[in-house]
Amino acid sequence: MNNHNLFAALRAAFPTDLDAIAVETDDELCYSWRDLDRATAMMANLLASLDLPAGARVAVQVEKSVEAMMLYLATLRAGYVFLPLNTAYQSAEIEYFIGNAEPAVVVCSPKNFGWVSKIAFQAGTRNVFTLGDDRTGSLLDRAAVHSDVHEPAAKAADDLAAILYTSGTTGRSKGAMLTHGNMLSNAQVLKDYWGWQPGDVLVHALPIFHVHGLFVAIHGALLNGSKMLWFGKFDPRGAIAAMRRATVFMGVPTLYVRMLAEPSLTREAVGSMRLFVAGSAPLLPETFNAWRERTGHTILERYGMSETVMLTSNPYRPEQGERRAGTVGFPLPGVGLRIVGDDGRELPQGEIGGIQVRGPNVFKGYWRMPEKTQEEFTADGWFKTGDVGLVDERGYARIVGRSKDLIISGGYNVYPAEIEGYINELPGVAESALVGVPHPDFGEVGVAVVTARPGATVEPDAVIATLKSRLANFKIPKRCFVVDELPRNTMGKVQKNLLRDQHKGLFT
Repeated sequence: MNNHNLFAALRAAFPTDLDAIAVETDDELCYSWRDLDRATAMMANLLASLDLPAGARVAVQVEKSVEAMMLYLATLRAGYVFLPLNTAYQSAEIEYFIGNAEPAVVVCSPKNFGWVSKIAFQAGTRNVFTLGDDRTGSLLDRAAVHSDVHEPAAKAADDLAAILYTSGTTGRSKGAMLTHGNMLSNAQVLKDYWGWQPGDVLVHALPIFHVHGLFVAIHGALLNGSKMLWFGKFDPRGAIAAMRRATVFMGVPTLYVRMLAEPSLTREAVGSMRLFVAGSAPLLPETFNAWRERTGHTILERYGMSETVMLTSNPYRPEQGERRAGTVGFPLPGVGLRIVGDDGRELPQGEIGGIQVRGPNVFKGYWRMPEKTQEEFTADGWFKTGDVGLVDERGYARIVGRSKDLIISGGYNVYPAEIEGYINELPGVAESALVGVPHPDFGEVGVAVVTARPGATVEPDAVIATLKSRLANFKIPKRCFVVDELPRNTMGKVQKNLLRDQHKGLFT
């Protein structure tokens, strides 16, 4: 294939019968493969008509819908760069992303047009469209007048396809640049490794603003010509009911916990299912075991990042080994993984160190941050993931911690330094520390511990209320405590491990 445009590869995998159902939604709408082809062509032609510069970014913050997926595919098709933004992001965050990425096009929910368009126009964006989750919005109105035929733009494998923002420990978000080649190579590897087969049907219940739902799930289904049963929002009962007509489900641990709470989850209900995949956050062994006992299926846990798409996976085929609770399996074909000590030396099996990776799936670097990119890659080209782990005696990788102090709540990344920065700016606050503690539903949630300035009073509820007006909901601490002082070691560093221990039983 001379054209390495990811869309061209996905389009080539569409079934010969374009009138077959490609997507069926939870509100009983059906989209054929022909609908996907025509609608993405019209949107691609709309983007092409805007006279955008080469490599233009299309920033999108909309609710989940099939049309939103089509917009992603149309952006690839037209040869531009897709920039998905979490629907929970508030004005301060959107202002940063638009200022940093300088998108030529911004697409937002109709209800947010007032404030999003103001930020976008002030930043120099010329085109702002709306897209609702009910098939309304100016994007669809404008696309409707364009041709439904479009030749995918010619792209090299190394050309940029998407930018995903991932917060840093300093609180400054970094845009991970993923190429057409990064994503296509990963999708092709997973198609084989996870045994995608004719007749597979995917229950799509994930958000589509991050790697798991947007890339792993959608690319997997499209590259296999597989129908998707589409949920705008996760509904445990609805998802279980849909499994009678499906074979594959991908979810974060929180989704599995919620389905286990439903009496309708039985072996009979999942009798036609072939594969359950979990990722984006650690899967507790209790959840792993409870699911196997209840359904007869063993969840396949895997490991990936915004910067790399998928890196490792527990085996799909029994002859490759068992799926082991608490592990993320083996490096995928073509992916290198090594465990490195503080001195940069590769460690033997069983020893804990920093996880480094390389492969065709590893991103191009951080958007407009050459120094940060250089810092995160070794001299011999390995990417430092920031995760801490080991490879056991049987070759299975285990993630044992996160050197970057990350909290993963319900599958979303929460970076303490970012939240602490906002808390420390509040009136009366002297200092704060955010720690992650176990939570039965979200896996982990943030707890803020705050000290007040001399003579000042800080109200815990007021801290949380103020954060809610500024930040995405998944970043908001579930509890806030005001204390006289934070525990420190002899070097003056806050001992977050003591705070975690102190509050670890709050929700369990």
